[in-house]
Amino acid sequence: MTAAEQISVPEPVLREDRLDFAPTARSVSFSRRRAARLVREWGHPGLAGDAALLVSELATNALLHGAIRGRLFRVHLTLSAATLRVAVSDPRGERLPGLREAGDDECYGRGLLIVARIADRWGVEPRSVGKTVFAELALRQGPEMPMGPREAVRAGPSRTGTEVTATPR
Repeated sequence: MTAAEQISVPEPVLREDRLDFAPTARSVSFSRRRAARLVREWGHPGLAGDAALLVSELATNALLHGAIRGRLFRVHLTLSAATLRVAVSDPRGERLPGLREAGDDECYGRGLLIVARIADRWGVEPRSVGKTVFAELALRQGPEMPMGPREAVRAGPSRTGTEVTATPR
């Protein structure tokens, strides 16, 4: 494989929305509704519910684990020909998310498991200040297109030094 073959070219962005939110519970519900509306308007009504759930889980994690008083979190939706990407950025880069099994008596701890089950790919990207947690949904062109394995991608070192991979669908 040559060096030119190893470089991946990003797909052109067809639609994009980016909005900053105050770290409040109202912002989570507003961002969820906004994402569902935009995905429907962008011509993918079948993905609106999944996109809304991904935004809700990632924004809730940003609120609970990534918030700093007076700092906003950002929800960024990107639509390309093959992928809908949901990304939520927060100011706490030192608090990296990870999959874990929540106990039956725990109220919290299932958000990333939900994201891993819904998204075709998800991961964490470091920023100069904070981090971005993203989830991607592949756009299916027809019933003959099989759904691939869901995978987690971590940009940069993880806490355990290994990459996290979810189980295939």
